[in-house]
Amino acid sequence: MSALRIALIHATPLAIEPVNASFKKLWPEATLQNILDDSLSRDHAAAGHLTADMVKRFIDLAQYAKRAGCQGILFTCSAFGEAIDAAAAAVAMPTLKPNEAMFEDALHAALKENQNEAEALNIGLVATFAASLVSMSEEFNSLVTGLERQVKLHTLFVPHAMEALGQGQAEKHHRLIAEGIQTMPTCDVTMLAQFSMAAAQPIAQVKTSAPILTSPDCAVLALQKRMKNV
Repeated sequence: MSALRIALIHATPLAIEPVNASFKKLWPEATLQNILDDSLSRDHAAAGHLTADMVKRFIDLAQYAKRAGCQGILFTCSAFGEAIDAAAAAVAMPTLKPNEAMFEDALHAALKENQNEAEALNIGLVATFAASLVSMSEEFNSLVTGLERQVKLHTLFVPHAMEALGQGQAEKHHRLIAEGIQTMPTCDVTMLAQFSMAAAQPIAQVKTSAPILTSPDCAVLALQKRMKNV
């Protein structure tokens, strides 16, 4: 698998270091190509929704990655689910959304934590970019539709944390997330929505006995598994 070249497509520079760190830890043999369009997050925030132009830009980024010789793509931007689906269809190669692996892992972890089939599973989703909660909640609820076990998703937006991280105030970023998790209902497992939040996991985990999952680690392991036969 050492020859595999993976494109990491980012909508914010804050996602680059966390996912590269996860690859270094979990799949160091992969060759990485980081592709950044940091205007995407700003444009999404300004528009308030995903636009047709943004979808086209995601397709363009995926096609560029394919032309560059990448055999797999991992998107790290959590607020663009429909655009990623369109990009995956356009390039017809292994393409992973940033959160789909974490969703699956969260369900398995919640079932392990709460084995009382008469009770609903309670899963938390914490974000520092408000738009992520909308698209991720839709994706997660679609995933659990039809399950025999009831699943309740509890969401939390942590204001000012992303701004703090962007200004180099990592400790403040981590503290705000940890403090926010303490205000949530009791959950069987909690997910940190964005790749940029991964470094807050150790501090946040101290605040709760329930597992806290990060998207980079889950995504790297899932993509590695998916590409074994490539």
